[in-house]
Amino acid sequence: MNLTVVAQLVQLLASRLAALRAEPDRGDVAEKIVIVGIFVALAVAVGAIITSAVSGDATAVAKTISGANH
Repeated sequence: MNLTVVAQLVQLLASRLAALRAEPDRGDVAEKIVIVGIFVALAVAVGAIITSAVSGDATAVAKTISGANH
């Protein structure tokens, strides 16, 4: 790669970074996506815990009911 191409890429990157710094609200979207992703992961984990607890309790209740018939 020529040194001029590298210099042009560095200049392009510097200009884009300057434009992003001029508009500070642009970075909020990525931050919000990460936060929403964390909340979704927590909701899925809580749902799995609740499902596991309900399934375990349902099995215990079923065993108790079937044992009462004997």
